[in-house]
Amino acid sequence: MSQDDEEVFSQVSTLWINAGCVPEPPASKTSDIIISDVEKAEQRLARFAPLLATLFPELAQSGGIVESPLCALPPAVIGAGPSLPGSFWVKADHQLAVAGSVKARGGFHEVLEFAEQVARDNGLLVGEHGYQTLGSPAAREVFSHYEVAVGSTGNLGMSIGTMSAALGFRATVHMSAEAKDWKKRKLRSHGVTVHEYEGDYGQAVAKGRELAKANPMCHFVDDEHSLSLFSGYAVAALRLSAQFAAQGIAVDEERPLFVYIPCGVGGAPGGVCYGLKHVFGAAVHCFFVEPEDSACFLVQMQNPDKPGISIYDAGQHNRTIADGLAVPRASELVYPLMRERLAGVAVTSDECMHADVWRMQSLAGFKVEPSAAAAVSGPRALLQSEAGQRYIAEQGLQARMLRANHIVWTTGGALMPGDEYEALLLEGERASDRLFGALADTGGN
Repeated sequence: MSQDDEEVFSQVSTLWINAGCVPEPPASKTSDIIISDVEKAEQRLARFAPLLATLFPELAQSGGIVESPLCALPPAVIGAGPSLPGSFWVKADHQLAVAGSVKARGGFHEVLEFAEQVARDNGLLVGEHGYQTLGSPAAREVFSHYEVAVGSTGNLGMSIGTMSAALGFRATVHMSAEAKDWKKRKLRSHGVTVHEYEGDYGQAVAKGRELAKANPMCHFVDDEHSLSLFSGYAVAALRLSAQFAAQGIAVDEERPLFVYIPCGVGGAPGGVCYGLKHVFGAAVHCFFVEPEDSACFLVQMQNPDKPGISIYDAGQHNRTIADGLAVPRASELVYPLMRERLAGVAVTSDECMHADVWRMQSLAGFKVEPSAAAAVSGPRALLQSEAGQRYIAEQGLQARMLRANHIVWTTGGALMPGDEYEALLLEGERASDRLFGALADTGGN
């Protein structure tokens, strides 16, 4: 790759390395979360799978298990073709059935955990049996007396609202200003009540939490503090390990794994990172990717002495095309867990996310939204920046990079309406031309 090409890539993503990350983090000291919670979440999702297969026809083939494929990613999408070391993959959470985003595992899990408790309290479940009866008219009548509410920029609301309504709960989603209209329309089509706010994610969550406290029959899904959500998100790591085994992909000291995950408040990427560090230990290196004007996790990581610091305090404005990542403060539950587990944070621009929506489609055939396209900047930031090269050298990884596996975690997009997606592709092609020039046409070869 030429020097000019290196300069192009350095302009579209930057990298901050977490000096506090340790190869083998100790058991959690700042949270109640333990790995057995993740294993219990996986078991709960399995118990409910037969019911989900009947509630959602699209889950019939998988037996009610909501999981995404692990797909090969052409290195040309990253921008430098075969000159990049290692193998590249997409963990295609944008294809997750029903909810269409990474929020499906965690969001579904918390709703199902609540449903399980309500069912037990009302004598609908005995032991580990009778889960399929929770789709009966009698069960729906019981559930209809309860409300499930959540504050969201979009994808978590889609997950919580869709599952809650399918079970018969009254479902309410408090949507921040960044939420896309098509997501609101889709939720309402499922019978979900959607409240819209002119403020940001933090304000929508605060209002939802306040209203839920006044209703003893309401369960509020709190993305900033929920152990149930976090445990459900972390299930992805256990399943990814099984997919690796099925495809003959080894992860160990000689074959490191690099994972790049878009980050909003931090719940979903934090859960994935937590699970991956448990499964693969020092062999996995997790990086979050955030918009340059809404990098709440980076701001918190850089200011450990200022709990609850906002992006506004750091001079950012929360203006980004990545609606799912437009969050002003990092999760108070997740941040402490990431201090010793997260390798670093990459920051990318709206223009680069636009470009990568187009590049993912034109070069790989993946339909992703801008929030998911952010992940493509992760390997660029690691492999084509001075900070990334220093990290590789300091970790003693230079000789192992040809055997490395890189996972771009695509977090949403498959459910996007065609007209909105076509508009993104048109702008994305122009953005790719501006950023990458001839690389957009040649795939970087």
